[in-house]
Amino acid sequence: MRHGIFLPPFHAVEENPAAALDRDFALMEFLDKLGFEEAWIGEHHSAGYETIASPELFIATAAERTKHIRFGTGVISLPYHNPLMVANRIIQLDHQTRGRIMFGAGPGLLASDAIMLDIDPRVQRDRMEQSLDVILRLFKGEVITEKTDWYSLKEARAHLLPFTEPYPEVVVASAVTPSGGRLAGRYDLGMLCVAAAEGPGFKVLRSNWEAACEIAAEHGRTMDPQRLRLVAPIHIAETREQARKDVRWGLQKYVDYVNNNMPRLHVPPGKDVVDWWIETNMGVAGTPDDAIALIEKLKAQQGDFGVMLTMVSNIVDFEPLKKSFELYRRYVVPHFNRSNQARRDSYAWVTRNTQTFSELRSEAAKLMVEKHERERSVARAAKGTASKGDGEAPAPRASDGKGGHLIS
Repeated sequence: MRHGIFLPPFHAVEENPAAALDRDFALMEFLDKLGFEEAWIGEHHSAGYETIASPELFIATAAERTKHIRFGTGVISLPYHNPLMVANRIIQLDHQTRGRIMFGAGPGLLASDAIMLDIDPRVQRDRMEQSLDVILRLFKGEVITEKTDWYSLKEARAHLLPFTEPYPEVVVASAVTPSGGRLAGRYDLGMLCVAAAEGPGFKVLRSNWEAACEIAAEHGRTMDPQRLRLVAPIHIAETREQARKDVRWGLQKYVDYVNNNMPRLHVPPGKDVVDWWIETNMGVAGTPDDAIALIEKLKAQQGDFGVMLTMVSNIVDFEPLKKSFELYRRYVVPHFNRSNQARRDSYAWVTRNTQTFSELRSEAAKLMVEKHERERSVARAAKGTASKGDGEAPAPRASDGKGGHLIS
């Protein structure tokens, strides 16, 4: 299992927006140093909180500041863009990042974005499918002439083909409806389940995946669970009490923002928002063990999947956020990657044989002492024998200067 983040991002309207972006870039650098594999960046144009309008622009800068982490557009809202422009921007990023780009596509989440562009939200999924089909063909080098009720192309081609062979990994967003799964199955794409822990999203995880598998089979293909990504809010600390304290910093503002767009997070009157968050399993606010339990729960519901993405909801301040990812990398990742299994086996083997190994060490030490004493005894005896056999040389006598010797 690989691990990464999903960054919409969420920034309270009281914050300095430039400073918030700087903090997002700092987070990318921090995650890269920790060894996280992926970061997905969202696109939004309204509602005040989600301040990245172009994931491509953000990724271009973040890629310059990192070395290993891969970046995905999470997601580009295809009905808002001419498909040729999207294809060209992704191909350029593919070259700039030397293959560290992934292309995530969706219909657009916020109705307010669509309204500003004079797009009927009810047509967005159909337009996404139209656009995605064209973009995949452009990635392959096809020349396209096509006219629809919202874009027109005449002998359109990508004059720069992808850096990645045959093109960057492509995934489609999936939340509650089966639309994402249908496209993934039809075009052999990955899936990005952006609301995996929420009630409705959690319930349809398996059915949406099965829809993708069914359609893929109709096209003679098999869906690869390694290209399935699940997203859930996770914040961990060294204790549950500390985690609760951390999320109280910004959880209420996050709930208010979500409900301001589309009321769906119903906290009962008088109910503590942190208690509600934990009791309804909306997200983790606990310890590494709680994060492990959530991911195991998702596996039980979904089956195998390839990547676990933490939703960066910014419900905690920056230092606790970094601490959470440090703990995640130290304790959660090894649990699922089994990177400590050989160490555990070795530890258990030694535990089972502690008495035997201890006795052998003691005996070995005793034998070494005895060997040393024998060797030194032999050496001392040899030295003594040599001294007695040679005797002492007579002391020289002083001369009286006349050829005789003085008697002392």
